[in-house]
Amino acid sequence: MLTRRSLVSGITVCGATWAVVGSADAQKQPPPKAPDKFALAQGQIEQLLLMMDTDKNGKISKQEWMSFMEVEFDRLDTDKSGELDVKEIAQSRLQATRHANVGK
Repeated sequence: MLTRRSLVSGITVCGATWAVVGSADAQKQPPPKAPDKFALAQGQIEQLLLMMDTDKNGKISKQEWMSFMEVEFDRLDTDKSGELDVKEIAQSRLQATRHANVGK
C-alpha cells in the first residue's frame, strides 16, 4: 500500500528525472546565432543606394556616387575648411534625405 510519504518520494523522483531529461534536451539545442550585421543594415544600404540612383536605372554610376559624396562631404564639413576632422565626423550622422543638388 502506498503511503503519503512514498507517493511524495515517487513524485519527487519523477520530477527530478524530468528536469534532468529536459535540461539534456535544452543542451542539445544549438546556441542562437548572432545577428548578421549586414542583414540588419541591408534596408539602410538599399535606401542609401536608392538615394544615389538619381536616374532610377537601378545602378549607381561613378558620377552619381561622386555627386552624392560631394554633397555629403560639404554637409559634414561644418566649419567649411575643405577638410573633415575627427570632431566633424564624430558628430555626423548620415541622414536619409534626398539632397536637392545630387546628380545635377
